[in-house]
Amino acid sequence: MAPSPVRRTIGRIFITGLLTVLPIVITVYFTLWVLGVLEKFFGKQVMWLIPDEWYRTGMGIAMAVVVVFLVGLLMSDLLFRRAFRWAERALLTVPLVRSVYAALRDLLGLFQQHKEPALQVVAVDLGGARLLGFVTRSEFADLPAGIAREGDVAVYLPMSYQIGGYTVMVPKSAITPVQMSREDAMKWILTAGLKTAGASPDTRPVEGPVPAHTRPS
Repeated sequence: MAPSPVRRTIGRIFITGLLTVLPIVITVYFTLWVLGVLEKFFGKQVMWLIPDEWYRTGMGIAMAVVVVFLVGLLMSDLLFRRAFRWAERALLTVPLVRSVYAALRDLLGLFQQHKEPALQVVAVDLGGARLLGFVTRSEFADLPAGIAREGDVAVYLPMSYQIGGYTVMVPKSAITPVQMSREDAMKWILTAGLKTAGASPDTRPVEGPVPAHTRPS
């Protein structure tokens, strides 16, 4: 027996409420989880510096903010940058730590380490399908032979509703520049096309060959 109009209306209202509330709840939960991790880790460091009875909830987060700010400030100093790179190279010699740290560093720095028009938003033609992605490099001289062919470019293809994706080497003829900012393109991809994304006013089309990927010094 088909559900009554009242049941259909109640069900529709419930689904609408669920789809509205769920993203908010997940966002709040994730934010509180991150703040909790920061408070727990840096709170222990604060307790080393002050008597236990002086400690108040929130001091760990405050210390985290101060530490992040100081590191950002010190990264403008040449000696500190050299010391940081030395420590990073030492960290990358540890097998398991190297894999995790390098992956997180590259993921978090994916957009930060590039300037326009690098990481150009493009549509990739693959077997009749069109995928939205980001060009990451067009030169492969620093990599072993066989990774890419002459005239190829590397394109990062994020996956919807999760952190991850694929890097594919395709001919330049297989890509079409898209007039869309990186942020809009990423939102569109992560929401499986449900998020409407328009062209950003400062987005410029790629003219000539796609710029080469530049590694941070």
